[in-house]
Amino acid sequence: MSSRTPLIAGNWKMYKTVAEAEAFIQALLPRVSTADGTDVAICPPYLGLQAMVDSTRGSRVQVYAQNMHNAAEGAFTGEVSAPMLVELGVHGVILGHSERREYFGESDRALQLKVPAALEAGLLPVLCVGETEEERERGDTERKLRHQVQEDLARVDTERLGDVVIAYEPIWAIGTGRVATPEQAQEAIAFVRALVGDRSREQSERTRVLYGGSVKPDNAAELLALPDVDGALVGGASLDPESFAAIVAAAG
Repeated sequence: MSSRTPLIAGNWKMYKTVAEAEAFIQALLPRVSTADGTDVAICPPYLGLQAMVDSTRGSRVQVYAQNMHNAAEGAFTGEVSAPMLVELGVHGVILGHSERREYFGESDRALQLKVPAALEAGLLPVLCVGETEEERERGDTERKLRHQVQEDLARVDTERLGDVVIAYEPIWAIGTGRVATPEQAQEAIAFVRALVGDRSREQSERTRVLYGGSVKPDNAAELLALPDVDGALVGGASLDPESFAAIVAAAG
């Protein structure tokens, strides 16, 4: 049995006003109050971060941001920094989500700077990696994962690799309703862990690797039972407190 604590994180993307977030969290908290042995996080848009930090204080639910800049401050209009997030009481941050990469030009070079910046500030980085449908059909899944994991973690000190959470998200399964088969998910996530192990076997055993890609209450238990899967980065199903709580329960 792994000693790694499962993590279930809900990525809200660009959904929920502050009022909607408040209604959600009041419905969620009693549903996950007994989820011992599982880390639970919500990732609201920037404008909801402070309200959610305030509303989850004293509970088992942590609050993560969806992105950040690598610099502590500077002339970067529209960006926020790790120290700003820490000041709010935010615990972690998603980095390199496929939507950031595809729509906003997030590069592996930028992530080389962002991941260690998050660690240095005391945030838990959740690094997203994954292949497109075309890359999987070409047989390039491992090549893509190798490139992303090696490049994006290149500037992380070896002894801190286990402090980075990696979320494997097959891009072809995000928001499509399609889900990687248990065999596909286990194979890819074991490969991601092996890539960390190329630098440090000890750190690879500490590294939590999540599955993300149309995770729902009806498929969560099967995916979360896989030997190398340490939790889930949940998209659409995290917008409903009942379905998100059911996924948290499946991790237990």
